[in-house]
Amino acid sequence: MSKGNNSDDPNNTEELEEGSRSILLGIASQLTKGMDLHRVTLPTFVLEPRSMLERITDFMSHPEFILNASSIDDPLERFIAVVRYYLSGWHIKPKGVKKPYNPVLGEYFRCRYKYSDGTEAYYIAEQVSHHPPVSSYYFCSPEHHVVVCGDIRPKSRFLGNSAATLMQGVSNIILADRHNERYEILMPNMYARGILFGTMTIELGDSSRVRCVTSDLVCDLEFKTKGFFSGQWNSVVGKIKKESTQEVLCEITGQWTNELHIKNNKTGVKELLFDVKTAQIHPKEVAPEEEQDEYESRQLWSKLTSAIRSRDMDGATNEKTLVEDRQRQKAKSREERGETWKPRFFNEANDEYTFKGAEGLDLTDPVKAKEHLQQVIFAKHTGSGEDSC
Repeated sequence: MSKGNNSDDPNNTEELEEGSRSILLGIASQLTKGMDLHRVTLPTFVLEPRSMLERITDFMSHPEFILNASSIDDPLERFIAVVRYYLSGWHIKPKGVKKPYNPVLGEYFRCRYKYSDGTEAYYIAEQVSHHPPVSSYYFCSPEHHVVVCGDIRPKSRFLGNSAATLMQGVSNIILADRHNERYEILMPNMYARGILFGTMTIELGDSSRVRCVTSDLVCDLEFKTKGFFSGQWNSVVGKIKKESTQEVLCEITGQWTNELHIKNNKTGVKELLFDVKTAQIHPKEVAPEEEQDEYESRQLWSKLTSAIRSRDMDGATNEKTLVEDRQRQKAKSREERGETWKPRFFNEANDEYTFKGAEGLDLTDPVKAKEHLQQVIFAKHTGSGEDSC
């Protein structure tokens, strides 16, 4: 396991070299405030060397907070466990304003987890739409009856010295054991600050919510961005309430890159909710690139990733262009043939995406559930590259 973000600079800020800053200034001069950035080609030096489909796995980095949540009898304590798990996934971020690759249509990322209690979990994410971009994902720990699923539908906007990623879409944490609870999560927005001048960093901002209808509990969170002259980096405040009466049961304060605390309003006791400095990131197991299918994320972007890590930005630009041009050619071919692309791992109905492997999945029998998930997620694809995307 590896430690969390505990460097001397927990905010992971960056001062950009003058040449790189000039490139960004040149791009910015062609943009208007509020413009959609999805179709804007960003220079490769702002890319984090992994796909957004892999970036989502950051939220599975601290399984100890959720795997045994169903064993907690008290609904409030169980709800707090879910909130802690959700908040623990944000601190893993690159230096400056690096962003993960925009996945191409049909790209997918899959991995598995092995836990100290001998259990396993499985994860699959797929880019199920390109315009607009939609990333669907599904995580399941059969022995613990835990499912995390949903989709991310980012919309990017240019704001001047910053760019915003509006994180639309809904995530769900499902405790499918004796409580049979679903926790619905709305994400905060992300802001890349200091693009044109000043210190570059990623901030979370605006509101977020965790809600469980069956337990009548809701947590309203506010991620606060730092003011120009005052304020603190990466602050978050939240209130856990009984939704029917709006009674505030607990209050959350702190920094999502450092320490978070929770206070019980009945007892007045304030406790540590999550500490990034001592957090251990649980590793995921991913097949070697040479064993991956053509459209698995690490295989698909392998040459781009190598170029970025070796700081060959010209080579990185060429490799990124090759992947994107091939994607455009395939889209054009499908259009000429009158074909409609369909996801490999997810079904679509009324703009909602559900994991195909969820059909017939019986979590009351973990052994069969694991066999079923492995068969669906890790089956070798026999179609051609044209079929897969």
